[in-house]
Amino acid sequence: MKKHNSNLNSQKSKAHKYRFTVGRFLQVAVALVFLVFIGRFLYIGISKTVSGEDLTKKTEQLYMRNQVLKATRGTIYDRNGLAVAQDSHLYTVYAILDKSSINYKNKPEYVVNKEETAAKLAKVLPLSSSQILHYLNPAQPVFQVQFGTAGIGLTKKQKDQIEKMKLPGIKFFETQSRLYPNGNFASHVIGIASPEYDKKKRTQNLVGTMGLEAWYNDELSGKDGYQISSVDASNFQTPNSVQNFQPPKNGNNLYLTIDSQLQEYLESRLSYVQNNFAPVSMTAVVEDMKTGKILAASQRPTFNPQTKKGIEHSYRNILVQDTYEPGSVFKVLTLSAAVNSGSYHPNQYYNSGSVTVSGSVIHDWQPHGWGSIPFSQAFPRSSNTGFVHIEQQMGAKTWRKYLNKFHIGQKTNVTLPGEQPGLIAFKSPIDQAVTSFGQGVNVNVMQMMQAFSSLANDGQMVKPQFVEKITNAEGKTISGYQVKNVGQPIYSKETAQVVLANMRRVLNKQIGTGSVYRIKGESIAVKTGTAQIANLKGGGYLKGDNNYTFSVVGVTPAKHPRYCIYITVKQPRKMTKPAEVILSSIFKPVMNRVILMSKNEVDDSTIVKIPNFTGMTYSEAQKKARQLGLRLAKIGSGDKITEQSIKQNQKQEAGKRMFVMTSGKITCPNMKNWTIDDLHQFADLTGAKITIQGSGVVQEQSRSVNSTIKSGTKIKVKLKE
Repeated sequence: MKKHNSNLNSQKSKAHKYRFTVGRFLQVAVALVFLVFIGRFLYIGISKTVSGEDLTKKTEQLYMRNQVLKATRGTIYDRNGLAVAQDSHLYTVYAILDKSSINYKNKPEYVVNKEETAAKLAKVLPLSSSQILHYLNPAQPVFQVQFGTAGIGLTKKQKDQIEKMKLPGIKFFETQSRLYPNGNFASHVIGIASPEYDKKKRTQNLVGTMGLEAWYNDELSGKDGYQISSVDASNFQTPNSVQNFQPPKNGNNLYLTIDSQLQEYLESRLSYVQNNFAPVSMTAVVEDMKTGKILAASQRPTFNPQTKKGIEHSYRNILVQDTYEPGSVFKVLTLSAAVNSGSYHPNQYYNSGSVTVSGSVIHDWQPHGWGSIPFSQAFPRSSNTGFVHIEQQMGAKTWRKYLNKFHIGQKTNVTLPGEQPGLIAFKSPIDQAVTSFGQGVNVNVMQMMQAFSSLANDGQMVKPQFVEKITNAEGKTISGYQVKNVGQPIYSKETAQVVLANMRRVLNKQIGTGSVYRIKGESIAVKTGTAQIANLKGGGYLKGDNNYTFSVVGVTPAKHPRYCIYITVKQPRKMTKPAEVILSSIFKPVMNRVILMSKNEVDDSTIVKIPNFTGMTYSEAQKKARQLGLRLAKIGSGDKITEQSIKQNQKQEAGKRMFVMTSGKITCPNMKNWTIDDLHQFADLTGAKITIQGSGVVQEQSRSVNSTIKSGTKIKVKLKE
């Protein structure tokens, strides 16, 4: 028994010692940990760093905000100061669904009542309340949702409408965008600028991707600024806290040589031909030959830079990126070279119809020709055989020298991206012969415009240009227009006069190919062209009455030209009328406009600076508009003006219609005789979706006058010349 008690005491003693040892160990461990923490805190307190990171700076960064101050992209104006491309701001709406999103006042920053939110948003967005509810009730839990394409690209007006509803959880983010108020308007010349995300700077900027927007991207872009300031725990800026500030430098502005009125008219004529004759492509350019200023230029197919409609089928700028065989309009250059080199003998005779060169037979467009005729008739009759003889009389060496002088096969370096130089096939005698009538030579439109300018400047060629001047954001001119002489292929004034006299004879009904282009009482001179199109699959040239590039070049006044119009129409697929009739439906009305413009040069007195009409009554605004020469059109049944279609300080031509919005019921007006510009202004203010058919002015509308309209209402209108 004693032995058993002794063993029990011994075990108790060992257990006590073990617990004591473990307890001591734990005390020492806790003390050590405590000392480490104390040491760490002392170290941090003294050094203010953790793992090499300065905690003071980290704390400052936590309560500092580095804000990018966006620069405004420069505006592009026409020659009269009317904006054709300018900065705009669009918005994307989104909804926060996560219930953890609560602001510093402990108020919800998430969607509280989904049914109410959907019903109210449906009044502004082109979605039904059930469609919006579908977005607000996603299958999986998410922090926030957007509303598809319907919630993207909202205007300031739409954003303001939604914000007035004060819906919890409905937020917006702003995106820079570019406004092109004229729609299809020299689209490939002006180009487009689109938002692009910069991964390094983590910012989104507008970048020019086509036309002048791309060529002058650095000039237009400007430079972003920044502001560094302190914020409190609720993310509000603390008073007097700006630490560093660099203001943004806004982009420079471009003033173009393009005349908006003439450009709009040219667009309408091209649309007429496109709709009625469906050519594969078209180009048209109007130039001041003395200076090289392009007054209007366009193409088909084209696109609307505002909506991007049609861009997938017309990304190429045909004016400079496509090359083609010019056909008989090229005889203007051949005749100039022959006259200038002393190789033109107008009174000598030749046998028309056909000519053989190195075993190949070249025919006139009139299969049997006109018998034996003088060389003076070769140009007005557009005789290929006559020009083969003229080229042979010049000699290949001389003719090639003149092709170089006219810069054929060389870029014009006009300020449009992607220009192609073209080429000249000139190895064999047959190659050399066919270049005399515009075959075997590939050019672009602007090369031809440059070459034609020699007729107006005593043989001096001037470069085509699109930009009148560049100004900075404050309006100071930093680069003005300068005529750029690029060569002198013709040495004498007399040479140009001989060529112009021949171009006038093209209008002669007896021997000319262009009598359809005559304009009674006006002084013009022309040259027509019908160029074969190479068969890229089977070799040779395409067959068929419509498989040509038809063209015409015309100048006015005929003896001392100032203006030039050059039009090409490729492969009309609905050739219900002769080619010359199709071309003349563009040429004659546009030439008439140019002649009228030259007689009544637009001056600054016809340009109106738009005042701020908002806040005025309609009668007050109407009185002021009349004084300025504007026609005011009212939208809405109210009296006080809330919005206007053209912003304050923008410019508009006197006599044009301008729209103002008032409160109250909006009804459909009588749109008869409205222009395309009027329709765009009305659609922008009301949000109506207008489908336009034809060109000219409105003759028919699908919606009845005085019927109620709202945002999204569809209206079809038919235009007629």
